[in-house]
Amino acid sequence: SPVPPEERRLRDRKHLDDITAARLPPLHHSPAQLLSLEESIAIQIQQKEAYEEMQAKLAAQKLAERLNIKMLRFEPEGEASMQYREVRDED
Repeated sequence: SPVPPEERRLRDRKHLDDITAARLPPLHHSPAQLLSLEESIAIQIQQKEAYEEMQAKLAAQKLAERLNIKMLRFEPEGEASMQYREVRDED
C-alpha cells in the first residue's frame, strides 16, 4: 500500500536524524523570489543611487574633517554684527 506523502516525509526526516547530526540552518529570510527584468533593473538603480549618495556624504564629511572647517553660528541681527560700527574717532 502506498504511504501518504506526509508520513513518508516524517519517516525520511527521522531516518536523516538517525544517520547524521548535520542539519540545515533555520531559514531567517523568505525564500528567493523571481523578479521580472524591469523590477530587477529598478532595484539595482535604486541601490546604486543610495550607494552614491552615501559615498558623497562620506566624502564631504572626510573633506570637512581634513580641511578643519568649523561651522559657527551666524547672527546677522545679533550683537556680533554691530560691533564693527561702534568704532569712534578720537579727534
